[in-house]
Amino acid sequence: MGYLAENAVYPKMYRVKQRLKDEKLKDIPAEVKKQLDGIGLREVLKPGMEIGVCSGSRGVNNIAVIVKAAVDYVKECGATPFIIPAMGSHGGATAEGQKHVLEKFGVSEEAMGCEIRSSMETVQFENAENGAPVYYDKTAYESDGVIIINRVKPHTDFTAANESGVVKMLSVGLGKQKGASAMHDNGLGKSIPAAAKVILKNAKVLAGLGIVENGRDETYLIKAVKPENFIEEDAKLLEISYGQVPKLPCRDIDILIVKEMGKQYSGTGMDTKVIGRMKIFGEAEPSYPSIKKIVTLRLSKDSYGNALGIGLADITVKKLADSIDYDAMYSNLVTTTFLERGKVPVRFETEKESVDVAFRTIGAVLPENARVMVIDNTLHIETVLVSQAIYDEIKDSVELIESGVELKFNENFELV
Repeated sequence: MGYLAENAVYPKMYRVKQRLKDEKLKDIPAEVKKQLDGIGLREVLKPGMEIGVCSGSRGVNNIAVIVKAAVDYVKECGATPFIIPAMGSHGGATAEGQKHVLEKFGVSEEAMGCEIRSSMETVQFENAENGAPVYYDKTAYESDGVIIINRVKPHTDFTAANESGVVKMLSVGLGKQKGASAMHDNGLGKSIPAAAKVILKNAKVLAGLGIVENGRDETYLIKAVKPENFIEEDAKLLEISYGQVPKLPCRDIDILIVKEMGKQYSGTGMDTKVIGRMKIFGEAEPSYPSIKKIVTLRLSKDSYGNALGIGLADITVKKLADSIDYDAMYSNLVTTTFLERGKVPVRFETEKESVDVAFRTIGAVLPENARVMVIDNTLHIETVLVSQAIYDEIKDSVELIESGVELKFNENFELV
């Protein structure tokens, strides 16, 4: 069934490239070593110590290289490294699931040359100053110390001085499912730094490695952080990250077509601060961009059925909805407490029908005049497709790659 008028045509499209910041590190292992030496970690590590190197579940560029460099550094100092998955409730909230997530990112025992100790067991410390219960990975607690590795970036659920970074990995990542639930239940913005203070007082945290990526998701800088400076240094790195992250090239969009969503692109499947939607009670919605309809077409196979964030879309496709593993999605969704994000929107049999419904429901705008943008996913937005109306507005600030592009669908009515 078609939802556009028979004589309606899609807008003329342009493929454009944004001018993103692209400075990056050239020798990552050397930088890791330099940074850890710079905070005096070599003097702290002793032969016989067992040191946990903590890695998360996000699609961080070069994460395997960075983790391996930290593992090798610990070995150079005569200590014994092992890897701890630090990802809250991700990986289906199971020890094996979390180990498998790391392996998908290249952080395997074989590649790293050390053991991965994955467990969902935690110890509980005193409550944080805001009353939030504080949990901490038992394996990490029983080690001789841990090194926290995480990318520092804007969080998809809130805005605060500490968002996603080494502080969050302490409170949420190493809190496992119990800790992640406690942080969400008591308000992430306040609970994350408050819980981190408790953990830093009670656990043997030796160092952090904060990673900031450039506009092309490449490693821009790596900063080693002493435990006593975690909160303030994490906040400084977040400010740098905000200056690097890309955004969509215009504010007002009638239809945004997201070809693929998934956990490797964002913890919410689609980055809330890219699409301008959070859907969290009590949190202000981002002011940029303003989008009338979001159409999400596909779920990445690497998400293993976890479609958390599908509720941020207005329209989707039956094939995507049918591929959802509700057990996997709900274990993540309920932990966050943000149930709106798991609600499956209206869905149609084909991608073409879904796109046509979007054109049909944006108000008194002719399809050929609509402000339309097509992106592969919310992580990779350097190159995008934009309609004539948007191109006329942004043409002086982007590089034109191709004009006269048509919105086409194949024999299965899939966008090509």
